[in-house]
Amino acid sequence: MNIQLKPEDEKFIQAQIARGKYKNPEEVISKALKLLDEWEKGYQNWIEESRQKVEVAAEQLERGEGIDGEVVVERLRSKLCQEKRSLVSPTNPSPLYSTVYRYDDPTEPVGLEDWEVLQ
Repeated sequence: MNIQLKPEDEKFIQAQIARGKYKNPEEVISKALKLLDEWEKGYQNWIEESRQKVEVAAEQLERGEGIDGEVVVERLRSKLCQEKRSLVSPTNPSPLYSTVYRYDDPTEPVGLEDWEVLQ
C-alpha cells in the first residue's frame, strides 16, 4: 500500500526516527496504528459503560430514586465552596498568592528552587 503523507506528518515521523526511538518510518506508523487501535477500543468501552450507566440511572428515576438536578448542583456548589475555603484562608494562604512566576520556555525543566514555594 502506498500512501501520501502531509509534509508535517513526514517531519513528525523523521523527528521520531532522529530521536532514536524508531529505526524507520514503518515502526513509527505501526506504533501510531497500535495506539489508535487501543484508543478506539477504550472509546468503545467508554461508550458501552456510559450506556449502561444511563440505563441504570433511567431505571432508578422510574422507581423514584433520583435526586432533583437543582439539589445536585447546589450540593456540588456547596462542596466546592467548602474546598476553596479550606485550601486558602487567612491562616492558610496559598503559597502562590500574589506571586508572579514567568518561564520563557514552559517546556524547560523547572529548578528545585522553584518547587520550594509549593512545600
